[in-house]
Amino acid sequence: MDHEHVREVDPAVADALAGERDRQEQTLAMIASENHVSEAVLEAQGSVLTNKYAEGYPGSRYYAGCEYADEVEELVIERAKELWGAEHVNVQPHSGTQANQAVYYSVLEPGDKILSLELNHGGHLSHGHPANFTGQLYDVEQYEVDPESGYIDYEGLRDTAESFDPDIIVSGYSAYPRTVDWEEIQAAADAVDAYHLADIAHITGLVAAGVHPSPVGVADFVTGSTHKTIRAGRGGIVMCDAEFADDVDAAVFPGGQGGPLMHNVAGKAVGFKEALQPEFEEYARNVVDNAEVLAETLREHGLSLVSGGTDNHLVLADLRDSHPDLSGGEAEDALAAANIVLNGNTVPGETRSPFDPSGIRAGTAGLTTRGFDADAVEEVGELIYRVVDDVDSDDVIYEVGERVVELCEAHPLYE
Repeated sequence: MDHEHVREVDPAVADALAGERDRQEQTLAMIASENHVSEAVLEAQGSVLTNKYAEGYPGSRYYAGCEYADEVEELVIERAKELWGAEHVNVQPHSGTQANQAVYYSVLEPGDKILSLELNHGGHLSHGHPANFTGQLYDVEQYEVDPESGYIDYEGLRDTAESFDPDIIVSGYSAYPRTVDWEEIQAAADAVDAYHLADIAHITGLVAAGVHPSPVGVADFVTGSTHKTIRAGRGGIVMCDAEFADDVDAAVFPGGQGGPLMHNVAGKAVGFKEALQPEFEEYARNVVDNAEVLAETLREHGLSLVSGGTDNHLVLADLRDSHPDLSGGEAEDALAAANIVLNGNTVPGETRSPFDPSGIRAGTAGLTTRGFDADAVEEVGELIYRVVDDVDSDDVIYEVGERVVELCEAHPLYE
């Protein structure tokens, strides 16, 4: 990855790429939606398939010359079915948000009703935020987590569904650290004759490996990202029962997208092949185990964790109890200066702005990809607390940053 051809044509971009390579090598990627793909996935995504238009689907394209594009897309579909057990799979969405868009377009009309988790409680923009197309096209009502436990309030969800009478209920979340009871949400959807969309964007890999319960075969639609815990090419995916196949495919193309990004589809193919290997299950289990270690370390230092801990790949800390004068944004900036990259995040009962919220969210997928074990993750938790507890100390930030670089050098990304 020396970018020799880029450097010859465009040194400015080559410098930026080299800088990004160094940044990733020398920092801890703990944003819960990020991971590190293999060199094989990088090669596939940077392949000659970027030159090919392939509107349509395998065997039914609008352009000639798609025989190899067909071969790649068919491989992705076959592997996705094996990973998640879905009847029908569309691998063309450019992102998880566009996968959600395809589901909405396939079964909803503008003005129809969506019931989804409130954003401050762990929901996602594409589930109905007013700034997103969903909030602008559809009538959105939201459910919440229990304010005491931090767990989804399934009884409240059922009550809201009965009073709101939604056309679709959305489950699957952006900042929820616990397993999801898909059957409970499906029962709520059945009771009001609503569709059920399970968005597993964050946990696609955990579900594929069997370390988180699967909504496939429970919910009508399952969407996800293909670049987070599954570590494949960047993009989205829609899975559904065969009865919805034609409507979903039409909603993706021509409904919401033009030509698929076939180089990204190739990256999905390679990443899915890697996820089908036995060692991927071990990786996914290590992601969850490492998140538990991180949660326990932060909790021992007195940080309040939403729901008290984690069952998946992420930890969500509410700083208001332990550090009431510190915002999540300030903590994020100080940690970034110490080479630990995570994000400030809203928390249930948020009292600050979403642009400078009260919590921080940290994930372990990227660390685990680098080979961090429980001891290393425990040390990372200690380092995070050192910075959070003394964000104004340049000495602490410098010392932590130096130690992070040492940890990164001991766990190189691309040798």
